Amino acid sequence: MTFRTLTVEPATRENFAPYGVLVGVDPAANSRTGEFYGDKVELWAPGGFVSDEQTRLSVARIHARPPQVIWMERHFKHTQTFLPLGGSSFVAVLGAPTETNQPDPDTVRAFYFDGTAGAQLHLGTWHEFPFPEKDLAEVVIIIRAETQANLEVIENDEAIGDDLEKRNLQARLGFGFEYAL
Repeated sequence: MTFRTLTVEPATRENFAPYGVLVGVDPAANSRTGEFYGDKVELWAPGGFVSDEQTRLSVARIHARPPQVIWMERHFKHTQTFLPLGGSSFVAVLGAPTETNQPDPDTVRAFYFDGTAGAQLHLGTWHEFPFPEKDLAEVVIIIRAETQANLEVIENDEAIGDDLEKRNLQARLGFGFEYAL
């Protein structure tokens, strides 16, 4: 197998913007306070969450695996979200949304999340399931029930459904991606 090497960069609001939004406290953004608690509760809306129905929370325990990306997927009906638990740090490999049925290799980047903020992906953002920085990471995933069902229909080492395209990069592009921390 052939791989292109990616440099892992810390996720910031600015460099992550083409792929999604960071989910976390943002002192630079406007917050609002609750009517009942005054300034004792501050609220931020990271923006743009989309899901038309059947949204559910899942918790994933992600074990270490080789830092190689062979598949990437995208979603059309929801802005998939990954929220770290207990300060779990992880690496997310992402590609910008495309008009074609595969990611544009020139937009694929690797982002490091230190456990203080999560990732909400834009509709159509290509991604691989996050990789733990160390041996283990735990994350909450906001996903549609339909997406999970789409992942169970595998044909030619890929999956496709109304809310999912999961593509084999080796078969489509002739290479995958890898990174080193």
